[in-house]
Order: sequence, then C-alpha cells, then structure tokens
Amino acid sequence: MQRILVIKHGAFGDVIQSDGALHDIRAHHLDAEIVVLTTPPYAKIFARCPCVNRVLVDPRAPRWRLDHMSALRDQLRREKFARVYDLQNSARTAFYFRWFLRDVEWSGTAPGCALPHRAKDPKKIRTLDRMAGQLRDAGVPIVHTLTPDVGWMADDVSAILAPVRAPYIVLVPGSSARHPQKRWPYYAELAQALMAAGYDVVTAPGPDETGPDLPGHALRGNKGFLDWFQLAGVMKGAAFVIGNDTGPTHLASHLGVRGLALFGQHMPAERTGVLRETFGAIEVEDLKALRVARVMEEVMKRLS
Repeated sequence: MQRILVIKHGAFGDVIQSDGALHDIRAHHLDAEIVVLTTPPYAKIFARCPCVNRVLVDPRAPRWRLDHMSALRDQLRREKFARVYDLQNSARTAFYFRWFLRDVEWSGTAPGCALPHRAKDPKKIRTLDRMAGQLRDAGVPIVHTLTPDVGWMADDVSAILAPVRAPYIVLVPGSSARHPQKRWPYYAELAQALMAAGYDVVTAPGPDETGPDLPGHALRGNKGFLDWFQLAGVMKGAAFVIGNDTGPTHLASHLGVRGLALFGQHMPAERTGVLRETFGAIEVEDLKALRVARVMEEVMKRLS
C-alpha cells in the first residue's frame, strides 16, 4: 500500500481548516494510507478524522537536540512515503525536507521541493486559498478544500446540555492569553441582552481561553473544561455562536453553525478563513468601541 504523509503541526484553527484539504488528498489517493504528522495537542483530532488512517506525533523538539532529530528522521524514513503534503509550510518542515526526506516527492514551500506551491506571499493569502493553490500545484482536484466540514468532531452532549434551555446561543468571550487584543470586552452585557430576547446563553471556558464570567450556563467537563469534541457537540446544537478571533469560533464556523466573529484591526477576517455562508464577522478598528447594540442588531438580523 502506498503511504502519503500530510504535515500539520497546528494551530487549532488551521488544523480545523485542513479538513477539506485532507478530504481532497484522500480522494486523490483513494487506495493509499494517509498518515498525518502533528503535535501532541492535535493528535486526537486527526485520529478521529475519517480521511486519516494513522497519526504520528512530533513534539517539535529543538533542532539542536540531535538525538530527537535523528530519531524522527529514522522514523519517517522507515515509513517509505511516496509523497509528502506539507500543509504547515514552516521553517521547521523545510528543515525536515532538506535533511530527512529530500528524495520524496514533496508538496510545499520548501526551497527545491519537487512540487512547489507558487504563491508569492503566502502570508497575505487566505489559509484555505493557500491550501487550495498548493494542492492544485500537486495535481490534486479541489472539491472540499475551500469548504471544510468538521461535523465528525461533534460528540453527543445531551447530558452536558441538560440544564440548558433551547434555543441557546454560545458565546466565546476569551482568547489565548497571548492575544488579549482579540477580546471584545462587553460579552456580559451581550449575554443579558440575549437572555432578555428569549435565548439561553452558554459559555464553555477552556484551559487557555481566558475571559470574564458571564450570565448563563458555564459548561465544564470532568477536567474543568470541555474537550474539543464535547465543545463541537455543544456548538453543533446552538442556534447561534458569537465569539472573538479564537479557536472555538473557527470550530463553530466549520461546523456549519450560524454565527458571528468580532474582529479588531489585528487581522482581516477574510484572511483567517472564518467567513462562511452561515458565518459572518463585524470588523472594527477598536474592539472597545464596538457597542452591544450593533452586535445585537447583526445577530437578530442573521437569526430572523
């Protein structure tokens, strides 16, 4: 059986968006074994993906740790991959191409690879378009890359949702602690307005999603937070999702849920890939100046 390697180390939003690309790679290599190389936080997600046969974990050890680099090189070479799709396209994966798998047909931006992605400035191109361009360069027909659908991530969460009354709206008020500039500060007021409009309000605080305590239901799993599959189940059943530019908001977008992302000037929403037919965005220069009334107006318009 032919083996195909797909490299996607992270981050979470990019992992979710790679679902469509994996679908197209699977269809192009129908009889091959599709193996994903990823980092420990995302191994369980790729292991559940229906387009993936097997997952290899790369802890991304420092490159000066020659013992770790040698072990990874030997592991990858033993697999005898027929082709590599480097969806990470980082300095690290270019290093892997140059020193580990130079003789394997390689799709990515590493200098000298057999199947280059010809985007002149990848950082200015929407993530989904960048992946689509790369796969087209490699001869892969594009059917699903631009429309990822991670419905397969959603767990049955009826027990977790027992105290919640339908219809409910999920709020994502936090962001990674490294990006406080992405947080809109008025979710508590928004929660009150949504409840006054007849909706129950749900939040699901994560281990790295810092933010305020809000009115409504804060759902937490056995470890103090919901895992990604439980969160997907909660979002899948929501009437609407409103969130910052952070991983859970991107998850909702690619679950096909109706929703709205709130963006400051840190990044154009279009470039992130969060915009979908059912999922929009409000973009402002200063999130602190974005009033609750404007968000409520947009939410009610999209719900009607």
